[in-house]
Amino acid sequence: MPRPSRYAPDNLPRPKHWTDDAACAGQVTAVFFPVGKGGVPASVDAVYAKTFCAGCPVRSECLTHALNFREDYGVWGGLDEDERADLLRTGRLAAERQRRQERAQEKADAAPAA
Repeated sequence: MPRPSRYAPDNLPRPKHWTDDAACAGQVTAVFFPVGKGGVPASVDAVYAKTFCAGCPVRSECLTHALNFREDYGVWGGLDEDERADLLRTGRLAAERQRRQERAQEKADAAPAA
């Protein structure tokens, strides 16, 4: 982060970020990117990673970050890759359905006027 001015000291505190309050702060990052090494299925490792998310005070911010930045791998906000993909797909389908309904309504409203 750049300094507010060239006269500001370099040792200004960093602004607070949602990750500062995360339950996983200080944990080994690899825990949240399960690959199923050593005969343990990745799903079992993902369940372990999700235990950190269960009571996390910034879980929604974490999930929002993962969805906005299209994090393709790992556990974010208590959801793994497949669960996030399903969530995005469901949202996209709902938005398409809404657009079709709105277009149909516009056509219906415009038809009697003609």
